[in-house]
Amino acid sequence: MSPTASVSRGVVFVHSAPTALCPHIGWALESVLGSRVQLDWTPQPAAARLVRAELSWTGAPGTGARLASALRGWDDLRYEVTEEPSPGVDGSRWSHTPRLGIHHAWTAASGDVVVPEDRLREALRAAGHDPRALAEALDEVLGTDWDDELEPFRHAGDGAPVRWLHKVG
Repeated sequence: MSPTASVSRGVVFVHSAPTALCPHIGWALESVLGSRVQLDWTPQPAAARLVRAELSWTGAPGTGARLASALRGWDDLRYEVTEEPSPGVDGSRWSHTPRLGIHHAWTAASGDVVVPEDRLREALRAAGHDPRALAEALDEVLGTDWDDELEPFRHAGDGAPVRWLHKVG
């Protein structure tokens, strides 16, 4: 990355992983970031025999997508990758669960999901005049099922490190 290139930041949250995958996850993240990473694995209180870790990262815009793709092959992981908005680049969040697979959403500087106009129009078109169908379509766009499934795993328990996203100014 050149000194004048745009820089993006984000966080990889591995919410739950079998311990046997820990070194492989580290290697996958290192291959994207191009540098050694240190993941501090701690027990996941929401699931016996699983561990969790977080990693703050800095890289070129699009690094979040590459990190999410690097983790995508392991279906028994629960993870989220965030990429904060940077000049000229929207923020993003990728969420993955074993049951649902991967979901991508664009995010605002506040972390809220941003729904593009074309996705809203498609949800309205598909739902017709059925309010229940519209609610289901919007839940899909927002990633509600992923949030519901990941929420118990997001809480690391007492004493876990808290990572704050950087403010984009």
